[in-house]
Amino acid sequence: MHFVSGADVSRILTFPILIAAMEAAHRRPKADVLDAFLGDENAQFVIRSAVDRGRYMATKMFTSFPANLEGGKMPAVQAVCVLFDGSDGRPLATIDGTAITHWRTAADSALGAKFLAPPDPEVLLVVGAGEMAPWLVRAHRTVRPSLDRVIIWNRTIARAEALATRLRQDGLSAEATSDLDGATRLADMITACTRSHEPLIKGKNLRVGVHLDLVGGYTPQTREADDEAARRARIFVDRRESAFHGVGDILQPIASGAINEADILGDLYDLAGGATGRQSAEDITLFKNAGGGHLDLMTCAVIVEQLGGKTAPAELQAP
Repeated sequence: MHFVSGADVSRILTFPILIAAMEAAHRRPKADVLDAFLGDENAQFVIRSAVDRGRYMATKMFTSFPANLEGGKMPAVQAVCVLFDGSDGRPLATIDGTAITHWRTAADSALGAKFLAPPDPEVLLVVGAGEMAPWLVRAHRTVRPSLDRVIIWNRTIARAEALATRLRQDGLSAEATSDLDGATRLADMITACTRSHEPLIKGKNLRVGVHLDLVGGYTPQTREADDEAARRARIFVDRRESAFHGVGDILQPIASGAINEADILGDLYDLAGGATGRQSAEDITLFKNAGGGHLDLMTCAVIVEQLGGKTAPAELQAP
């Protein structure tokens, strides 16, 4: 059995490999998933399990302590993943789950953007400068390399400025802003990863043709975009069951009457299977990244295959 550290994960994975593997996995039958939650938003323990029948079984256990972010003590989320062989039950790997969370969350959003974002966007607005933000920038630029300007908004401007500095050191044109509404009006793509309980992104400010990627709202109470954004957009989710299970950016506009369930046009399984996403250059698209244990399983499987634990398809082998 492999024991894979966070450093090993980042040595093994690339976004092109992971996004391609996720796309291929979404063309197979849906994995079975089961989630269990204990505690509350301030101190939570979560177990997410998934079974890709005959292939893999996986469980991720993680804790969420937002107070960890105060003073920069450590990330809010700490996790570990275990992957099993789905044909005989053998444990294949124990993997740093915090690293898995970074990679699979960003790749999930990037796969949504691959299907839904405009073909040649230039300006990316990042809402929230937390732990996930640089990962989302990297992943989105993998599928849309035309993105050459990054604008960052955060409630604390100093964190936005720190992220902008970090991205500039990587050779990107990046800047911080305190004007979220103004930046929204400039953006070709928006990715948001916050714990906000009040909508930050206003639909009236969205440009025609923009793609909106909502990552952070993960409970019925948390929300990143308002009713008008939902009303104006063609809405897709990563997995219908996860999105309807309890995320505010889907449940709240349904509850208010701004949209109904039929306005959720599909998920990544539908899009990978050929469903129409963006119909025209004028479409506003909204992708809700709700997560789920199936994404952890997909990511762990790629790592084990890259380590030689199972044979990976030729098109997914590292160059």
